[in-house]
Amino acid sequence: MPIPGNLLTTAMAVMPHTDPERAIQTALSLDIPFWPQLPKFDYTEDMYVQASEHFPGIVLDMTAKTLRFSMDKFLAEFEETMAHFDDPAYFDISPAYSAVYHRFLAMDHSKRKAIRGQLEGPVSFGFNIQDQDGRPILFDDTVRPFMFEFMAKRVNVQLERLKALNPNAFMFIDEPGLQFLFSAMSGYSDRAAKDDVGAFLDRIERPRGIHLCGNPDWDFLLQLDMDILSLDVYTNGEVFGSYSGSIRKFLDRGGVLVWGIVPTNMEPFSKESMDTLEARLIAIWDMLAKKGIDREWLLSRSLLSPATCCLVNPDGERTVEEAFAMIRTLSARLREHYALDGD
Repeated sequence: MPIPGNLLTTAMAVMPHTDPERAIQTALSLDIPFWPQLPKFDYTEDMYVQASEHFPGIVLDMTAKTLRFSMDKFLAEFEETMAHFDDPAYFDISPAYSAVYHRFLAMDHSKRKAIRGQLEGPVSFGFNIQDQDGRPILFDDTVRPFMFEFMAKRVNVQLERLKALNPNAFMFIDEPGLQFLFSAMSGYSDRAAKDDVGAFLDRIERPRGIHLCGNPDWDFLLQLDMDILSLDVYTNGEVFGSYSGSIRKFLDRGGVLVWGIVPTNMEPFSKESMDTLEARLIAIWDMLAKKGIDREWLLSRSLLSPATCCLVNPDGERTVEEAFAMIRTLSARLREHYALDGD
């Protein structure tokens, strides 16, 4: 089983740190570490900018910190991009786009139960990047199919590099845009969206999964052919727990759930304690148990994490680091309570 469970810990990658080494050490404090994305350290460490490297048509302004798309530039650069389509190194994140990623790759992770990477997914990338007319490129029938294939190549290259460091490496596709996917969208039907996301996952090597903090169509998401799903149950737990049928099917296929439970924003974090967060999680698990999901099986297929990323706290990295410390303690407490193996 390449992805462990038993309530071990991991976290989302976007962090507020301006010191890369401190961020990496914070990530390494969890059971399943990852390479941090640090947009406050440098704009190239932004998740959208990193995903945009070598994407034809991208207009990156480092001074203004903007990322846009030009169809004229896309057409001019497309042939060169296709000439590199069979070159794996072309699709990796270069040192110019993430010094943190390459620092992580230079470390020894062989004794970890697993390690994790991530890349911004095509739905969110396509929503966020707008063309010269201010229209998201996700809605462009010319650009969209290429974008899904391009991002799949990027995910696979990174996963291969991480597996060279630890055979149990896996990837998160960060997709906050999935919660908006099935809202009214001109020219992009629900059926096309579902087909595109399914085909995208089919192009990605296993283990593969999705992370998002919003509240999407859970039935759709849980039936996708993926190995791990990471979500914010602190905010969305009650809604998510109501999809017990889809959750059971996901677990029965061998899926792993990452329960994001400790808030990283200062205000909600200050209102919670170990006891309140533990009670919130157990209440969701109790609800699922009453609906026929075996608790022992569920916990064996579960990880714990902070609830979300956070870049807006006035105390910088302090609350985020405290949330990381709390998730470690909560994990140890719950593993002892349920007699789970954490070694």
